[in-house]
Amino acid sequence: MEEQVSRFVARGQIEPLPPPASESGAFGTVRKHLFATPFDAALTIVCGLAIAYVINGLVQWGIVNAVFTGSDRTACLSTEGREVGACWAFVRAKFDQFLYGTYPFDERWRVDLVFFALVALIVPIAIPKVPFKRINAALLFLLFPLVALVLLTGGRFAMSGSAIGIVFALAAAATIFLATGRSTTVMRSPAMKIALWLAVAAFAISFLSFYLNSGRTMFLSFRFDTLSLVGFFAAVASIVLAIYATVRTAEAGTRVIGIVLPTVAAVAFVLILTSHFGLQFVPTNLWGGLLITLTVALTGITASLPLGILLALGRMSKMPAVRLLCVVFIEFWRGVPLITVLFMANFMLPLLLPSGVSFNQLLRVLVGVSLFAAAYMAEVIRGGLQAIPKGQYEGADAMALTYWQKMRMIVLPQALTLVIPGIVNTFIGLFKDTSLVYIIGLADLLGTIRRGFGDPIWITPSTPATGLVFGAFCFWLFCFSMSRYSLFIERRLSRGHRH
Repeated sequence: MEEQVSRFVARGQIEPLPPPASESGAFGTVRKHLFATPFDAALTIVCGLAIAYVINGLVQWGIVNAVFTGSDRTACLSTEGREVGACWAFVRAKFDQFLYGTYPFDERWRVDLVFFALVALIVPIAIPKVPFKRINAALLFLLFPLVALVLLTGGRFAMSGSAIGIVFALAAAATIFLATGRSTTVMRSPAMKIALWLAVAAFAISFLSFYLNSGRTMFLSFRFDTLSLVGFFAAVASIVLAIYATVRTAEAGTRVIGIVLPTVAAVAFVLILTSHFGLQFVPTNLWGGLLITLTVALTGITASLPLGILLALGRMSKMPAVRLLCVVFIEFWRGVPLITVLFMANFMLPLLLPSGVSFNQLLRVLVGVSLFAAAYMAEVIRGGLQAIPKGQYEGADAMALTYWQKMRMIVLPQALTLVIPGIVNTFIGLFKDTSLVYIIGLADLLGTIRRGFGDPIWITPSTPATGLVFGAFCFWLFCFSMSRYSLFIERRLSRGHRH
């Protein structure tokens, strides 16, 4: 009996049988996902036929019957026995205009240099394994905007003493902010308290000097009036006191050299913008095409994120005045359409400025778009802040961290990681909204393409469709790239698919 039973006992590990041929391989995958039931099969066939019909039409229009070369509209006109599809010769002839607008031909190397520098700085930051991230980020966010502004416009701006005072007041505020991260007791120092009030006074005095006229004087080759000079000295004194207080209260081994970076940036900002580099001046009304689109989009993206963080923190602040101001700001900008903001920035803002002070049209648009996007960004980031468990805040408080240390080192990194999809979604929406600037007279990429429709040399029935398809592809390329990169960051940070 035992011998009979032992015949059915396995002597070793039995390999699993392969799956049936109908359930494995490409055939099995197609059968499982597309033809599992009669309804699935019917739906697959109908959708397949529709997709094949659309693809066939696009191939016929965009490749088979398309015109790729030609010098005028006659190449894209249909004749007997010849049906014409896309007029890619129009895109080829207008391609430079789509990139640069009416930027002077002999100066377009400056735009190419800016595009090359932008790519050369963004790619190393986007690739995680590339070293020297901090240096690269400093070059991209601090130096590149100044260099790009000088290259694209020609530089040699005339800065008033009031503007210089505000620049150094902002540098003083940034120095104080960085000082709080270097020392936990710096805000208790009498020197820092004086520096804080001096920074507030410097900003207020410099702002008032735009409206109040006083005696003129020359200082360091710049023209100041009495109020703006007082504001400038107040800002410098604030910076000196903030650095002194940080050095005195910082613990041994703490690197405090970083707090001088705002001052260096302010000095570089003034010197670079006011120096003469021998470049021809190019007004912004000659800019156009992809240059305008990227300028508006990148400025709005770069400015909206830090402003949105500050607004989100302010809306969750325990100080009633700060919270009220942030709530009013966010709800106001979210409650009006972007086109209204653009019209207000273009036509109403000059009426609110003091006499003799005017902003470039493109600059007014950049300010309006940045503030509009910051309001939406603030709500996205506020959602991330509210998703952080209360224990994280309590743990940071238990470590005796200051408010800004707690936010910078513990709360904000987690909150921003959680809302990466929302942040990138706002960026994508902002990039597509740049096409609205055409309504107020700025020829962005889409606006430049539409202007090309009116060229008598290229007026054909297929020209508008070809130009719009090309513009749609350009927008899709940038937006799809941002979307895929956000997915890559989510997977890298292990947040996108956590269960």
